Amino acid sequence: MTLLSRVLGLVRDIFIARYFLAEATDAFFVAFKIPNFFRRLFAEGAFSLAFVPVLTEYRNQYSADDTRELINRVAGTMGVILLILACLGVVASPLLTSIFAAGFIDEPQKFKLTADLLRITFPYILLISMTMMAAGILNTWKHFLVPAFTPVLLNLSMISCAIWLSPQLDVPIFALAWGVLIAGVVQLLFQLPFLYREGLLPKPVWGWKHNGVQKILKLMIPAIFGSSVAQINILLDTFIASFLISGSVTWLYYSERLLWLPMGVFGVALATVVLPHLSEAHYKKGATNFGQTLQWAIKLSLIIAIPAATGLFLLAQPILSTLFQYGVFSGSDALMAALSLMAYSLGLPAMILTKILANGFYARQDTKTPVRIGIQAMCLNMLLNIIFVLWMLKTDFIAPHVGLALASTLAAYYNVTMLALTLKKDTILENLGTLSLTLVKILLACGAMSIVLVFLLPDANTWADWHWFERIFELCRVILPAILCYAAMLWIMGFRRQHLSP
Repeated sequence: MTLLSRVLGLVRDIFIARYFLAEATDAFFVAFKIPNFFRRLFAEGAFSLAFVPVLTEYRNQYSADDTRELINRVAGTMGVILLILACLGVVASPLLTSIFAAGFIDEPQKFKLTADLLRITFPYILLISMTMMAAGILNTWKHFLVPAFTPVLLNLSMISCAIWLSPQLDVPIFALAWGVLIAGVVQLLFQLPFLYREGLLPKPVWGWKHNGVQKILKLMIPAIFGSSVAQINILLDTFIASFLISGSVTWLYYSERLLWLPMGVFGVALATVVLPHLSEAHYKKGATNFGQTLQWAIKLSLIIAIPAATGLFLLAQPILSTLFQYGVFSGSDALMAALSLMAYSLGLPAMILTKILANGFYARQDTKTPVRIGIQAMCLNMLLNIIFVLWMLKTDFIAPHVGLALASTLAAYYNVTMLALTLKKDTILENLGTLSLTLVKILLACGAMSIVLVFLLPDANTWADWHWFERIFELCRVILPAILCYAAMLWIMGFRRQHLSP
């Protein structure tokens, strides 16, 4: 279901690239990123990381009535707080635009368009946060299918609005903003019947002083900082990109979207499944099972993340050309986005592993350690952003926005290294010799795969001359043998299906 969602996300972006100019999408992507920042900060980030372990604790150590009471109190408290936040965001949309896209201030038309779009998209934070609460409940009860399918509805809504609503509007880009808001309503309503069937449908009640709510809030405060690191880095990239040449925000968006395909399909999905299992292992099965579960997740992440990063790096421009270079999205746009994708892809393994390793702390209700490390990584990223962009501007580098992606990559490696060292110090990660051997085998297999990719890859300049079906065919002709080569090399070096089991 996560794979379906990410594929439809790419289809959505293909329609956006085909129908809307980069100048208009610059404004929409900022208006979409701001509520998405708060969504990932509160809903997918701090709230989920605090809510699921506490809900797991209540399910295992308290009565069913106490567990339902917790759900009701959390729903009521969070609903009121987010309603106030949504109203403030709508009213303060020009202020938020000036903060997150200060470079637009000198372009009054783009600034006004961004603020107007933000008024429509910002209430999405309320709707999607309540949706993520429902998803957290279902995930805790080991029902992963429905929450994983829910993001599909956002993509379907935005695609539908791009095709049918945009031609009806004087400013077509507003169709995407309405698509986001409609999706928020549909996503929330979609999950409610499944909660009702489990007898877990919340009856919202204000519960600020409830012990469980207070525990979640106390865990959320440091988790907000920890989970916000990646999001703040992305928004900082957008902020600086708004000062660069027009189109920089859009190029970073498309390269980031392709990065999030393996991140979402595998990294986020695996982290979502692992968190309840780690929480349960912490309360029921002890440290040995906890460490084994974490090491299994790390091994599985490496097997997917490293070849995915290699493929994205070597095939950046062909993939972007195949997906987006139609209509108003030019070859120059594809090249600029490809350069930032190459820089982002180098950090993909670290970004996925960060999500996995952070769960090793959150499952034990330790939210302070990832926060401390995350803040260090964020500060490093900010410093590197400024250094790389200024250096590239000074040397007349063709694409200074690439410096933003490269800074995020280096900060991600710092983050994951510090998390791993801390877990090792806490004796959670032990006997790493097996993981080291696995890493060596994966790198050797990726080396062979890279040779196949380079050998089969046509010249990058020829992609624009082909029709879409020819581009897809050529891409498959290159990718499929490379995947087979990677799998064959792993098999030759002793990997078998049972090695992927927890």
